[in-house]
Amino acid sequence: MEKKKMDDYETGPVPPPRVDRFGFVKQELNSPEGLARSRSAIVYEREERRVRKWRKMIGVGGSDWKHYVRRKPHVVKRRIRKGIPDCLRGLVWQLISGSRDLLLMNPGVYEQLVIYETSASELDIIRDISRTFPSHVFFQQRHGPGQRSLYNVLKAYSVYDRDVGYVQGMGFVAGLLLLYMSEEDAFWLLVALLKGAVHAPMEGLYLVGLPLVQQYLYQFDQLMREQLPKLGEHFTREMINPSMYSSQWFITVFSYSFPFHLALRIWDVFLYEGVKIVFKVGLALLKYCHDELIKLPFEKLIHALRNFPEDAMNPDTLLPMAYSIKVSKHLEELRQEYEKKNGKMAESRVKQKQQQQPP
Repeated sequence: MEKKKMDDYETGPVPPPRVDRFGFVKQELNSPEGLARSRSAIVYEREERRVRKWRKMIGVGGSDWKHYVRRKPHVVKRRIRKGIPDCLRGLVWQLISGSRDLLLMNPGVYEQLVIYETSASELDIIRDISRTFPSHVFFQQRHGPGQRSLYNVLKAYSVYDRDVGYVQGMGFVAGLLLLYMSEEDAFWLLVALLKGAVHAPMEGLYLVGLPLVQQYLYQFDQLMREQLPKLGEHFTREMINPSMYSSQWFITVFSYSFPFHLALRIWDVFLYEGVKIVFKVGLALLKYCHDELIKLPFEKLIHALRNFPEDAMNPDTLLPMAYSIKVSKHLEELRQEYEKKNGKMAESRVKQKQQQQPP
């Protein structure tokens, strides 16, 4: 019998990539299989208890949600901060954001935007789609269902709000939503976020000149210098400003480069409590890494601020630290301060232009 060539054994179907519970391709296995099985059984039982509590709280299809929030807002806040069960996350996000109501008030609008309208941003959206969650199985296939859905949502929004149109960071927000809900649901949640159905509108993050990003960076820098003065001084010496490391925190609410399990927990709180959680998490990260950061020169500092260590990204460590940081009152004071400062600068520019004009 003819000997088989080694190549005959090495070819054949390629085994599918291993993915984590969120659908991202795993780089490596971190724990022995037996240990992982025993842990997962304990986690499963705990999760089942949480899911039962949440189902009771929201009712069938969310019918009891508003009533429960009015009666027991502190219970709702505490449970959201502990993390929404993954199987209910999409529904709860829609209930928290008010997007479910928007969808019900606008039947057929999404389909109209996708099928019958054209957008000036279509080529930009197509160019950027493959950069959104490239290691997630839903978005990996070129022109596959994930990329098509992402295109549809972004194109629909760019038509719905032509002032905003499409900006690159929006892809990560829309992509995150699509992992938990249908295209139409994701679209209306995007509308709720950018137009401010519940909290302050996000559209200023994506308008020309990114005005809201500029405001948030000013507020964050002031808060950081007050709460972490030594680090603030070190950043001044090394000429580090927040736009070098924290713009994406605000533009994508940590969905761009943070571990997915941490981003989801932040999003749970963000949708319920608003943008203050982004400030709190950012400050908590700097506080956690403070002693290391103040030793680093410029280049290493930039790298560290864009690549936080794994232990700093543990939700059970980072989030309680973030919750303990109080910012609400001061954020409002800093917003007024920023607007006043900006108003004076705008007046100054107008005067300069007037002076430059010939009589």
